[in-house]
Amino acid sequence: MSAANLRVAQLWDANLENANLCNANLSGVNLSHANLTGANLSGTDLSRAHLWGVILSDTILTGANLMGSDLWGVDLDGINLSGVNLSYADLSYTNLKDADLSGANLSRTNLSYANLSGVNLRDANLSGINLSNANLDNCILPD
Repeated sequence: MSAANLRVAQLWDANLENANLCNANLSGVNLSHANLTGANLSGTDLSRAHLWGVILSDTILTGANLMGSDLWGVDLDGINLSGVNLSYADLSYTNLKDADLSGANLSRTNLSYANLSGVNLRDANLSGINLSNANLDNCILPD
């Protein structure tokens, strides 16, 4: 399914384990509660996607566009989101413990009540970010 156009598709509860969705258009797609374990989403457009309860263990997101996506309450423990566009995304109540967000675009992102302990935010764009009640223990902030 590499470079597939699945724009605004309804894929909730889908099992996409180890799927190759690199460079696919998944903008506006509903992937709530989908299993994307080990999937390749590099270069994929996930803008405005609904990702509640999605499983992203070992998922490759290099160069993905998650602008305006809804990841409310998702477990992103240790995920690599370096350089990913997460501007205007809702990451409230997410677990991002030990995640790599270095160089990510987080402008206007909602991270309220998120667990950001041990997160690497070096060189990330944090303009207009909402960090109210977020856990920032041992977080590596931009210089």
